[in-house]
Amino acid sequence: MMKKPLWRDGWLMAICIGRIFMYMNFMVYAACLPILRSEWGMSATQAGSIASGFSICYAASLAVASWLADHFGARRIFVLSAVLSAATSLVFGFFARDYLTTLLFYSLIGVTQGGVYTPGIVLMAERFPVVRRGGAVGWFIASTSLGFASSLAVSGVLIALGGYKLAFIGTGILPSAGALILWITLRRTPNVVHDLSTGISLTAVLKNGRNVRSLVAGYTWHCWELLGMWAWAPAFLAASLVFSGTASLRSEEFAAYCVAAMHIVGAVASPTMGHLSDLLGRRAVLTGLGAAGALLSMIFGWLIAAPLPILVGLMLIYGFVVIGDSPVLSAAITEVVAPNRLGSVLAIRSLLGFGAGAVSPVAFGLVLDYLRFGDHAALAWGPAFMVFAIGGFGATWYAWRFRRP
Repeated sequence: MMKKPLWRDGWLMAICIGRIFMYMNFMVYAACLPILRSEWGMSATQAGSIASGFSICYAASLAVASWLADHFGARRIFVLSAVLSAATSLVFGFFARDYLTTLLFYSLIGVTQGGVYTPGIVLMAERFPVVRRGGAVGWFIASTSLGFASSLAVSGVLIALGGYKLAFIGTGILPSAGALILWITLRRTPNVVHDLSTGISLTAVLKNGRNVRSLVAGYTWHCWELLGMWAWAPAFLAASLVFSGTASLRSEEFAAYCVAAMHIVGAVASPTMGHLSDLLGRRAVLTGLGAAGALLSMIFGWLIAAPLPILVGLMLIYGFVVIGDSPVLSAAITEVVAPNRLGSVLAIRSLLGFGAGAVSPVAFGLVLDYLRFGDHAALAWGPAFMVFAIGGFGATWYAWRFRRP
């Protein structure tokens, strides 16, 4: 008997919808960045530090939530994190009004939001068999991309209506709806707590598992490229439009919509690449996507003066490629780690991956500041984007080392 397609699984789709609302304020800072740099007089390094502050706290949150999922159950931590994230989003929306308060409250969202990601991967592993897991994790991560796209689209509208303050408030309220949806959906889902006294130790898993080490390292480099690109893509598009003579406010609004489209494409990439890896194998898909991402990072920043259709088209391809390996990496890690150690391994992976993602936006900003050619000059943006190619090459190397069990 043929199983129903994943998009008809009500439990999975409800979780995806809830997560879309949870991530409504995830990209509001990136969408507002050109305005904030102008109004607050921030340097590129300061601007990158806010994104990095969020990423550091988010990485810590992912690690702690993953560890707690092993000890107290993924469902319980997932729902609790959703409620706390909704609360901190309200605080950010109403009280972030300058560099310091934005750094503080945006980081506070990062502290609470990690629990609606990695414990969710554990939930996917608990519910779906290996032969369907790539697709299921793909849908789960697609909801993240749709949340980012919605965040950018809503931010673009609110910026046009009332500036960054209205954007902060509007996107700060919406995660409360997501928390309610997730609580209703998961209230009857079993909370599985594994016996941690059985099986091999976490140290042995990491020491003797070449596949585990390769997947953790590959994810680290994947995050370096992905999170850095996400942090700076809206500002780059705005700079490109200003470079071509477009009015400043229009450039910021249009950039937000374009990057939203990139995340919609990413939402297509996640289930597509996850399902493709179910069919062709994780290694082949990871290697191809890693190499393509490295190539795009090498050339994208040099195209600031390119015709707009070419720039936007290439950006959409870029967005597809750099997110497409995320569900494949996550599905693969669930296949090589025992269930009672999965949360702990995800914790280590999260610390390394989002730690790298915290550093790369700052490295990008340092390149812009150091070259001193101005934010709209190709000679500054080109080398800055090449910083992200380091991650693409690293992800490719470790994907090639992976051997599916």
